[in-house]
Amino acid sequence: MATLRREKLVYSVSKWSSFSASYVPENILTDKAGDHSSRWSSDSNSPPQFLMLKLARPAVVETISFGKYEKTHVCNLKKFKVFGGLTEDHMIELLESGLKNDHVPEAFMLKHTLDENMFPCRYIKIMPILSWGPNFNFSIWYVELQGIDEQAVVQPCMNWYNTYRERQAIRLCLKHFRQHNYNEAFESLQKKTKIALEHPILTELHTLLVHKGNFDACEKVIERAANEGLFNNYISEQDYSFKWSPTVTTPSLTKLDQHGSFTPELDNKPGMRGGHQMVIDTYTEMIYLFGGWDGMQDLADLWSFHVPSGEWTCISSNTEAEGGPTARSCHKMCLDSDRRRILLLGRYLESTMRVNTNLKADFYMYDISSNKWTLITDDTASLGGPRLIFDHQMVVDSEKQMLYVFGGRVLTGASTMDERSSAEPYFSGLYSYHIPTSSWTLLRADCDATSGSKVVRSRIGHSMLLHPGRRLLYIFAGQRMKEYLNDFFTYHLDTDHLEIISDGSRKEGAYVPAAGFTQRATIDPDSDEIHVLSGLSKDKEKRGSDVRNSFWVYDIPHCKWSCIYKSDKQQVQEPCARYAHQLVYDHVHKVHYLFGGNPGKPGLPKMRLDDFWTLKLSRPSKELLLRRCRYLIRKHRFQEIASSHPVQALGYLQTELAELVNHADPDETQEFQLLTTTLFHRRSPDTIDCVMRGEHLCLAAVYFSECCS
Repeated sequence: MATLRREKLVYSVSKWSSFSASYVPENILTDKAGDHSSRWSSDSNSPPQFLMLKLARPAVVETISFGKYEKTHVCNLKKFKVFGGLTEDHMIELLESGLKNDHVPEAFMLKHTLDENMFPCRYIKIMPILSWGPNFNFSIWYVELQGIDEQAVVQPCMNWYNTYRERQAIRLCLKHFRQHNYNEAFESLQKKTKIALEHPILTELHTLLVHKGNFDACEKVIERAANEGLFNNYISEQDYSFKWSPTVTTPSLTKLDQHGSFTPELDNKPGMRGGHQMVIDTYTEMIYLFGGWDGMQDLADLWSFHVPSGEWTCISSNTEAEGGPTARSCHKMCLDSDRRRILLLGRYLESTMRVNTNLKADFYMYDISSNKWTLITDDTASLGGPRLIFDHQMVVDSEKQMLYVFGGRVLTGASTMDERSSAEPYFSGLYSYHIPTSSWTLLRADCDATSGSKVVRSRIGHSMLLHPGRRLLYIFAGQRMKEYLNDFFTYHLDTDHLEIISDGSRKEGAYVPAAGFTQRATIDPDSDEIHVLSGLSKDKEKRGSDVRNSFWVYDIPHCKWSCIYKSDKQQVQEPCARYAHQLVYDHVHKVHYLFGGNPGKPGLPKMRLDDFWTLKLSRPSKELLLRRCRYLIRKHRFQEIASSHPVQALGYLQTELAELVNHADPDETQEFQLLTTTLFHRRSPDTIDCVMRGEHLCLAAVYFSECCS
């Protein structure tokens, strides 16, 4: 997919709802941001208003870009939809979004795959819904489509899409025949086409519920389906809910009073800091924190936090005195959880401290079990590794016992310039370190294209995450001199192959995390997701009073970003926006932990934070969906009983059905209480037919979305 050539697609405007004065539809073909009249404008804001674009030939349309007027404008589209298809009469929704009311062009990804296969379009329909000015007509200034129109690519996509549409039409017919009990037509069509309507387990449910009315057996089948993971796809498609909580720590009983009893040490927790490092051992549920800058000096203390007990422990108040690293900040740590050891590299030095004796890159290993530091080398550069760096990224591959270090600013002699933006900086490349043999290898130098491979631009403040199952490093964002980067690429550990996911050149508006230096990222290899927390920018020019946290999730299989939340001023229960903080993730228990950082308060440059937060993301659980399916089955069973035996139905309602209701949920409680009205509307048992049972099955089948495709 990455080798396919994407280009600007040629189109004409074939149809429109209306236009006013000289604001004709063809104006959107040219980008004249300074020309107030170079736009299409509808003569009404009454729906439906639209533009129909016809491509010169069928193409896989991947993005749509909107140019804008050089100033804000009340007729800009605050909300719109985009549809696409091979004909004007058969189109599917490709996008629902909106434009910012500014002068900056915006690009949006369009839906262009079905079942992981690309599909072509010949027509694109843009449908305005809402303008920024109340009761104003709609205006579009410029539209550009990008995608693939090479016939060698498009024709196979078209063949597949036509087959897909035919199969979907047959499935709809099969579904209709079965729902209306046209058994002969159903069996004849299925035999002729050999197309399965659904997963076999849904067919089994249909037979048990609709034809046999065996409700108990249905519940057992649904439980089996849940245990076999048939709810997983539905769950993965649901939006996350989130909850920030301040962590209340438990005082350690470490001080003896005059009576020989332990008393709480109330201040036994890490103090205020930024530029520190944290790692988490998910097996022991232990977080380790080291170093940082407290606003006055670098720190050399090592702490652990035991999640189950909520207790901090100061392992060492000065690791240098115990053979460990000196006080430092802007270093990096990573944990080899299999061998219970922490690796530490890098630090930042003030310009006055940059003498030759201090510019060596010391490299440490901490053994958790023995509580012992080991100096691996006092100068990694002398062994073929990186020079002294700061604001780099580092991960460890426990399986192959390899450490990977990428980026970071190389510290050189004394300088009065800002290290992050000086004119001639040195950036470190991508290195690997084989732990058993203590050997370094330079995999990619900064901006090195001599090998013919893709160029890697080193940077600082970026994110780098390891997916052990896919054997990939995911690298994105960061800062290079005064440029904030928004590219995204992967590096394969075993093949040395680099793949560009996004070069950062497209302005994708609110659909990817903002380019930055202060984001924090984690990875969940089990759910194939990357998490990104964005907040305060370190750049004072980019920092405003309205800065708020936002949390993003990247779906790795579908290459898609989703914004889980953007905080608002009314939300009190969350950490303030910040930078120089640390975020770690327990992928087993699905909890993030955030500590400290710099809030960037004007007039308080030395202020640092010591707050500690948890962030829990949740989706509907398998157990919740299983309970809901059982409820739907028992609800229909109750209705059938009520039609002929209301007293028996009342007992069933109060026992079998009531136990599946979450009585703490007002909506569920109200729905349950309204079921009693069924007892007063008796029907003839003859009205209980296959169609009604089929309708209830359809409600439960929603949770089997993967099985119904």
